[in-house]
Amino acid sequence: MKAPDQQYAQLPGTPAPPGAGEASGHGPDLQLLHRLADAHGVGTTFWGFDGLQYTVAPETLVKVLAALGVRAHTNGLIEAALTEAELAPWRRMLPPAVVVQHGATAQVPVHVRDGATARLTVVPEAGDPVAAAQQDVYVPPQDVDGVPTGRATFAVPEGLPLGWHTLQAESDGVTAECALVVVPARLTTADSLAERRGWGLATQLYSVRSKRSWGIGDFADLADLAAISGERGADYVLVNPLHAAEPVPPVQPSPYSPSTRRFFNPLYIRVEAIPELAYLKPRKRATIERLQEQVQGLNSDGERLDRNAVFAAKLQALELLYHARRSPARQAAFDEFCRISGRGLEDFALWSAIREDLAPGDPLWTDPECALGSAAAEGLREKLADRIGFHRWLQWICDEQLEYAQQAARRTGMRLGVVHDLAVGVDLSSADAWTLRDVLAPGISVGAPPDMYNQQGQDWNQPPWHPSRLAEAGYEPFRKMLSTVLRHAGGIRVDHVLGLFRLWWVPAGNSPRDGAYVTYDHEALIGILALEAQRAGAVVIGEDLGTFEPWVRDYLAARGILGTSILWFENDGDSPLPPERYRTQALASVNTHDLPPTAGYLAGDHVALRSRLGLLERSEAEERAEHVATLEKVTALLRERGLLPGDGSNDSEEGAIEALHRLLAQAPSVLLGVALVDAVGERRVQNQPGTTEELYPNWQVPLGDPAGTPVYLDDLPGNARFNSLLAAVSESLRA
Repeated sequence: MKAPDQQYAQLPGTPAPPGAGEASGHGPDLQLLHRLADAHGVGTTFWGFDGLQYTVAPETLVKVLAALGVRAHTNGLIEAALTEAELAPWRRMLPPAVVVQHGATAQVPVHVRDGATARLTVVPEAGDPVAAAQQDVYVPPQDVDGVPTGRATFAVPEGLPLGWHTLQAESDGVTAECALVVVPARLTTADSLAERRGWGLATQLYSVRSKRSWGIGDFADLADLAAISGERGADYVLVNPLHAAEPVPPVQPSPYSPSTRRFFNPLYIRVEAIPELAYLKPRKRATIERLQEQVQGLNSDGERLDRNAVFAAKLQALELLYHARRSPARQAAFDEFCRISGRGLEDFALWSAIREDLAPGDPLWTDPECALGSAAAEGLREKLADRIGFHRWLQWICDEQLEYAQQAARRTGMRLGVVHDLAVGVDLSSADAWTLRDVLAPGISVGAPPDMYNQQGQDWNQPPWHPSRLAEAGYEPFRKMLSTVLRHAGGIRVDHVLGLFRLWWVPAGNSPRDGAYVTYDHEALIGILALEAQRAGAVVIGEDLGTFEPWVRDYLAARGILGTSILWFENDGDSPLPPERYRTQALASVNTHDLPPTAGYLAGDHVALRSRLGLLERSEAEERAEHVATLEKVTALLRERGLLPGDGSNDSEEGAIEALHRLLAQAPSVLLGVALVDAVGERRVQNQPGTTEELYPNWQVPLGDPAGTPVYLDDLPGNARFNSLLAAVSESLRA
């Protein structure tokens, strides 16, 4: 999502810029405001990529607190909010949710009338209820709105299995319940990789077209790419987020700004792979063939993908197939898919049906009278029943074709198969923004402060989880999202995994530079991520690049979450980090999708592009000089290791790319990533952070060779450059 930056050294005591964060004299008391921000997990300072500490402006803190439901415009409001923050846990009989690591002891507070008896029962996911034992822990009672309130402390019974259980409390005829989630202390799915390291391809699926594609790479192409690379020893194929976008054209090009992170994008459906096609009457089949012919010619366009034309044609074809008669067995499978997917699928399909005819800015989406569950929304659910059925069916087809792709990958001997990418969030006008409104923060967008690759900061136009409301929902939206994505996957890459610890919140109307970090309960979120991955047998890879506190990587490793190492960002002071010192529990690769492919990076294409787009805050000559110096140091290391000729003779771009991957294979990292663009010599970057579509065609560049000529999936088995790089990687890992 974001352009990663190098880890910086924290410099305690470094002064903030003059005047930064000063109180105006007319606003709230700064000390009081900071106390309130601390109470709600809002950072009042942050470290910049330049190693300096900055103070968040008071006006920004007030806006962020407002998004959390806390009024802080005056000292009186702040004092009242501080009192409320202290009393809030006492107002609840049970916590919003309890997340405990398997094998660990945990205590649960139960708040009741002072002196009253209390009982706590665990209702397991499967099995009989178990009484929790009260502990001899004295906590002084509190006065809550004139009622003396006591706290009884219970121990979570030992030996509970991993899973989603329920806590039920009772006292004086009053009852309450909350989720009890028992999560792995450590995810073990990557342990086998320590015995035999693996490698795989990373690609943007939409850009990988076969001669049978409808102008866009699809699920069938994914299955074929897995088979081709699996036959050459790959253990996985890592793809961009396949989350659903808008239900009709025009669609958002960025896979990192989806409509929902739970369901998939029908754009990737291979129409010919749907069984009902074989039983269509000739006239309807001819219609589908004509639609295919209309867009199949787009495969030859090497400049830019046309998602809108492809999706429009596919939707017409899919409409015909949806209304085709299904066999009893197929209908039963569809019904079972809908049952398993539950209300979440129904609500997403409802949004899709409404969104077909309404613009994203229509007042309906923000009107409380039309919110999910309202009489108006339920009336639309009844009125649009057929359209809702169509969008439910599209998700079933996506599920079937993803299942086939994963099966194809595993049949070739891949240990992981398809590895999905989980975006940071969803678009502000998305399905999730409407259906999950109660657990998202209003008036806020997620982004990133200035870093070395985007010195103006970033605003991703995505609403963040509201930390406390997500907990009050028992983390169910987070759980359902993960379980759906992992349903047919061998792994998941979590983009900006640091967002499970904290996110950069940018209030509406503020610049991306003027935000604040808001913390999350990482113990709960990482634990639930590990639980769902353990259940699915999937490896988790965290994209842990960017600014972070040093303990975060150690914590993720201890929980069994792999990290991410990018060769260009692994440094020891001013020198490249020797590969032997890379992390073991990591996916190591030469580049990332926010940088040019290695061929373009070696040529400094990114420096020229960023200069042309006005994204540099120093001269192009200075940037290029620094880039050349970096390349020279890496090249020296390659020569020192005997991976390039010592005298520089016979150096070639292709040879340098292979040498970089051979160097990477000397790292102990359990997974090695090979970008498909590097295997075919592509030079164009997929995404230039900080730009709009008018400036650069982000996420719209088809796979091509060094000259930009389209490279088709069908040609990969005979592509000498592709085979040479993959053979070099496989050979180096075996060595």
